[in-house]
Amino acid sequence: MGKAVEITDSNFNDVVNNGVVLVDFWAEWCGPCRMIAPMIEELASEYDGKATIGKLDVDNNQESSVKFGVRSIPTLLIFKDGEIVDRHVGAVGKDILAKSIDSNLS
Repeated sequence: MGKAVEITDSNFNDVVNNGVVLVDFWAEWCGPCRMIAPMIEELASEYDGKATIGKLDVDNNQESSVKFGVRSIPTLLIFKDGEIVDRHVGAVGKDILAKSIDSNLS
């Protein structure tokens, strides 16, 4: 069963340069981030072996947050082989994220 990968400034490029990757930019104190956390874990399980689902704590990894212009959290970026292919800001539904991941898997 898949689990969301912990992404940091130091491993960011290694993680996002490999296939389809959803990165959840979040913080412990963020209510909407905590609200979508179970959904992120569900996606990690459902896409295990097909896509990488990861979480990046913006308080501890400010370099990546600044680099990608994350000003509000949660921000969910979808990468394909290192390039941003989709961006969602705020607590979005699982179906929207799944559709975005699916469209980039082919």
